[in-house]
Amino acid sequence: MPARARDAILAHYHRTARDLPWRVGPRANHRPDPYRVWLSEVMLQQTTVATVTPRFAAFLERWPDVEAMAAAPLEDILQQWAGLGYYARARNLHACARAVAERGGFPETEAGLRELPGIGAYTAAAIAAIAFGEDSVVIDTNVERVVARLHALDRPVKSAKGEIARLADPLFDSVDSGQMAQALMDLGATICRPKNPKCSECPAQADCKAFASGTPEAFPPKPPRKQRPERHGTAWWIEREGKLFLVRRPEKGLLGGMAALPGTDWNDGTPDENPAISVRHVFTHFALTLSIEERDAPPDQTEGWWQPLDRLDEAGLPTLYAKAVKAFAKAERSGPLTA
Repeated sequence: MPARARDAILAHYHRTARDLPWRVGPRANHRPDPYRVWLSEVMLQQTTVATVTPRFAAFLERWPDVEAMAAAPLEDILQQWAGLGYYARARNLHACARAVAERGGFPETEAGLRELPGIGAYTAAAIAAIAFGEDSVVIDTNVERVVARLHALDRPVKSAKGEIARLADPLFDSVDSGQMAQALMDLGATICRPKNPKCSECPAQADCKAFASGTPEAFPPKPPRKQRPERHGTAWWIEREGKLFLVRRPEKGLLGGMAALPGTDWNDGTPDENPAISVRHVFTHFALTLSIEERDAPPDQTEGWWQPLDRLDEAGLPTLYAKAVKAFAKAERSGPLTA
């Protein structure tokens, strides 16, 4: 089964490969730029292709190679990253660029790539296979789902990662690992989707045990959903002469190094009273209700800067604070609200 499914998936990729700006097509006679592969893989972690594509172009325009990114201040990287979430990725991106520039280029092996800041097992395998042609088994969430369905695994992916890696190995045997990785990624993204899989279009349908079961969407089963904890805090709107006072969050921790409205710590639980103006934002591990309140002046000894309101988009506010700004502006125009 693996050889027939492998060949069918790879042939399908050669016919239908997505045209992506970081990719070199399956019929090209050269490998893609490792800088582009690395940048795209970091940006695509827990972020969709549709969201990443224009942002990838903006990054390339500003920093066309790893040396240019390495020379940029971290604040510029964070500002450009604003809105993409998981901001530790941006800090790791900058640290990795500096490490690569210092050594004179990307390592060409999976083991060497693992030694760089912010590069884990999947990213190292993907870069090694796609950019350098190393024989690596590349497994992302799309590949996990495809493999789990091919074999009708009856337990959640999180508890079956070792088995999935073992079952994926034959799919990469005796083929170009980079092309196989991209073929499986495309298959998972466009056909073997989490919901409403397009089984009638799947090149591996004949070998898919999940399809044979009659309920392919049931595989792999989802783990029980955990209730997300609640937190709350307050952000201060401090405006003076058409400028808004902003601070930079501590380097370590959530939204580390990002521009922000000053405010209180975030505490467990929900607010005691419904705030007049607030936003709700869901992070990976908790949900936050952030109240927005006006103040006349920054607290004593608070380090920050006055950002012109008509250039607020240049501050690089992450999504949470961009939502807070929008909620406050709406309240100014139409009275108190909760966003």
